[in-house]
Amino acid sequence: MLLRTDPFRVLDRMTQELFDGGRLPSGVPMDAWREDGAVWVTFDLPGVAPDSVDLQVDHDALTVTAERKHGYAEDAQVLVSERPVGTFTRQLSLGEALDADNIEATYDAGVLKLRIPVADQAKPRKIEINEGRRALQS
Repeated sequence: MLLRTDPFRVLDRMTQELFDGGRLPSGVPMDAWREDGAVWVTFDLPGVAPDSVDLQVDHDALTVTAERKHGYAEDAQVLVSERPVGTFTRQLSLGEALDADNIEATYDAGVLKLRIPVADQAKPRKIEINEGRRALQS
């Protein structure tokens, strides 16, 4: 078997193993946008089992935690190990504009998708304009 070696990658990996035990302290990549009266958030979690994903809401903070494990046995002879493993966490501040009690979540093909409804008091609304001074005095 012929393997190509990048000396800088080897140095990076050795440094990583020295300080992190081989784990990448990487965050979870995400996208967020507002559409249809809700904020949508997607998280990339490739190779993560759905049962290892945990969502917690505490006041206005949403925490996503997921764990990815090696796909091989502990006694396996590892030839290359470049995929990050371990526990990954991402925390979002929801604020009062979002309805944290009605968050919906789906997980498909390594992508966690959240729909967080905008709270009624934060939705745009039309304000009626009254004529004359008397309307403001009553």
